[in-house]
Amino acid sequence: MATHNQPSNINLRRKNLSGADLRGTDLREIDLKGTDLNWADLSQADLRGANLQGASLFQAKLIEANLVQANLSGAFLRDADLTGATLSGADLTGANLTNANLTEANLAGAVIDKANLTGVNFTKTTMPDGKTA
Repeated sequence: MATHNQPSNINLRRKNLSGADLRGTDLREIDLKGTDLNWADLSQADLRGANLQGASLFQAKLIEANLVQANLSGAFLRDADLTGATLSGADLTGANLTNANLTEANLAGAVIDKANLTGVNFTKTTMPDGKTA
């Protein structure tokens, strides 16, 4: 049984939310698979357990977003700003994080197999092994 007011059956698969202002929005466990979130502002959004598999988040703002246990496998996060984001236990398998900003982000326990990490800013980032870069 859900302990929050957000219904977990909301499906926003493959929707166009490009440029949307979703700052601070409760998106826990929401299905956003394949959704266009390019240039969207998801700063301080709660995306715990959300399905963002294959979502496009080009230049998206995810500053201080909560992405604990989120599925970001195959997501396109090129030039995304994840400053201070919490990605503990998130699945980033095969994600494209080229030039993303992960300053002070927490990746403890995250899966980053086959992810493109070219040019990523890891300043003060907690890496999957728990060590700080």
